[in-house]
Amino acid sequence: MRKKSAPVDKSFADIKSLVDNMFETMHNAKGVGLAAPQIGQDIRVFVADLAAFEKDDPELAKFKIAMINPEMLEISDETEAKEEGCLSIPGINENVPRAKRIKVKYLDTDFVEHIDELTDYKARVVQHEYDHLEGRLFTDKVSPLRRQLIRNKLTNIEKHKTKTDYKIK
Repeated sequence: MRKKSAPVDKSFADIKSLVDNMFETMHNAKGVGLAAPQIGQDIRVFVADLAAFEKDDPELAKFKIAMINPEMLEISDETEAKEEGCLSIPGINENVPRAKRIKVKYLDTDFVEHIDELTDYKARVVQHEYDHLEGRLFTDKVSPLRRQLIRNKLTNIEKHKTKTDYKIK
């Protein structure tokens, strides 16, 4: 999970099946995003589905996406810190500063290129999952003091002493 993931090309066997399985795994774990490195696949793929936040923002219900080989084209200077969690770091939620607006280029499961401008929560989730592809975790972005305060919890997760309803890689 700490190394940069490899790009995917059209020769990858059954990308649609992998993406479907990632959505299923993510939903079963009650997550809103999942990157391939989190399931032991060292490739540049992630999925996100924000339907769980429909009550907060009806527009989020429509945001279900798979991104292959995403590239950040623009990242705004304007940031906002909000609480994040991660399926790979269960039981820890911290305020993380993220850009409020991004422009991202990616391929869909048919290897068709898209460029999207995303704001607010959509941008936050995409940045979080993109970080996984770059070998970064959300805890890397919290203050050194907060990291020190959660150090024991992180150690317990690494030693598989934290209980979850799903397997952690």
